[in-house]
Amino acid sequence: MRWWLGLAFALIAAATAVAVAQGMANRSEGAFREDAEHRAVEQSVAANTALRRALLRGNLDDAIRIVSARRRLALFVLDSRGRPVTAGRTSQTELGSVPDADNAVDAALAGRRYVRSYEQGRVTVVALPMPWDRASALLTYSLQPGYGSTMTMIRDQIASAVGWAIVLGGVAGLAIATLTARRLRRIAKAAQAIETGDFSRRIDSRLGDEIGMLAETFDRMRLRLQESFDGIQTERLRLRRTLERLDQGVVTIDSELRVESANDAALRLLDGLAEGEALPDPWPDFPLRGFCTALFGADNDVARARVAPDVERYYTLYGIPAGEGFRTALLVITDVSALELRERIEREFVANAAHELRTPVAAISGAVEVLQQGAKERPAERDHFLAIIDRQSTRLARLSRSLLVLARAQTGEEDVRRSPVELCPLLEEIAVSLGAAEEVEVEVVCPPGLLVHAERDLVDQVFSNLAANAAKHTERGRITITARALDDERVSIELVDTGCGIPSEEQPRIFDRFYRGETRDVNGFGLGLAIVGQAVGALNGTIEVHSEAGAGTRAAVTLPLARRG
Repeated sequence: MRWWLGLAFALIAAATAVAVAQGMANRSEGAFREDAEHRAVEQSVAANTALRRALLRGNLDDAIRIVSARRRLALFVLDSRGRPVTAGRTSQTELGSVPDADNAVDAALAGRRYVRSYEQGRVTVVALPMPWDRASALLTYSLQPGYGSTMTMIRDQIASAVGWAIVLGGVAGLAIATLTARRLRRIAKAAQAIETGDFSRRIDSRLGDEIGMLAETFDRMRLRLQESFDGIQTERLRLRRTLERLDQGVVTIDSELRVESANDAALRLLDGLAEGEALPDPWPDFPLRGFCTALFGADNDVARARVAPDVERYYTLYGIPAGEGFRTALLVITDVSALELRERIEREFVANAAHELRTPVAAISGAVEVLQQGAKERPAERDHFLAIIDRQSTRLARLSRSLLVLARAQTGEEDVRRSPVELCPLLEEIAVSLGAAEEVEVEVVCPPGLLVHAERDLVDQVFSNLAANAAKHTERGRITITARALDDERVSIELVDTGCGIPSEEQPRIFDRFYRGETRDVNGFGLGLAIVGQAVGALNGTIEVHSEAGAGTRAAVTLPLARRG
């Protein structure tokens, strides 16, 4: 830009200089011409006056020779018909050689003054009227130095000035163009930086002209864009963190089934998934790519599907269409394997519970029937069948009570009524009624007057179940229940046994409903620790179980501390 702008400045300067020079030359030439004609007129008027006096004296010819020599003029006097009254040659000038003599004489005879210069002021012809009988017009022809050399000098100076004007205009134009181009290049570089995502390049306006205003506007736009992009980036990071916390896999795909983004859960659930790559088809029995292709069709409904890649994995798929005007669809993958497994276990439990309920009910019914048929009259048989009824009814009561407590804790149908509960009497009562083996010693360590803020029945349920589990799996050794205040807010109750312990592979699931490990009691229902976990949660407490196969178990429960009065 600087070259053509400099050339434009030079051309403008040249045109302006030429126009000014031409005007100055014309004005100068006009001024010189006027001056030459004015001097010629003065000489001619003076000669006219002298010749008039000579006409009165009658010595016109002598006066013409004298005045011509004195005024350096060629003088010709003509009558009313334009014929010369005096000699046709004066001062070595012939009348016929005078330029435009006829027109000049006609003008004088008509009473007008005629003045005209020729050859750049070197020759001037003047015709003046002379209203006399013998003479009617005076024609003068004067030779002067002229102004040709002066005009030549002036034109040379003007040409030199024009040349310098062109050079200086070009240099000035180039300098201005260079400065303008440099300022525009700074703006262009800032625009390129913004295009690459760099908003740190500041644009200084420096001058308050239009380019400076453009720079200031561009810099304000840069700051606004930076704020907008920072906000977008923050939202993207927040959305990314939110998606990373989800257990569901979230994948965005374009119309070419290429993965735009995917969270960690999606990368874990779909083998071969990678951002920027084509969407894989990992399941032989389910066409995932075909499922996603339908998301870009005319049907904008949410697509749903359930996939079972193998007997241990179950997934649900939700496909959210791209929608009109958008090119990105959303795929949400949820791993429901644990839920499916739990539901299967619960279904199995219902079948097993129904089968096991028939056994105690049948045993009770049979014992009652035998007693009614006469066994009640025989003490030994009566006691035997009454013991069967007592054992089976206790089993039924335990089952129903466990189910009821778990349901109430899970559904929250009743509010937990908390009050100060003294731990020592409750724990000692549980220890006395524990029914541990003869070779097992049960000990309670609890400071007197220690209170927890809880519901007594739920606390009883928690530690009764924990103590019953410890007694059931400890054949010899020791069961210790220790209670102590941790701080001004919490109480810790630990139950430690020397039993067989829990295998490490079973420990993550010990609080699951209906779960019974391989080493657990086959007559149980897998509800004891599930009830404990739910009850502790309802009391705003925590529970941790640490165990090692063959080395015993330690269950640590924390509950809120209650203060007296």
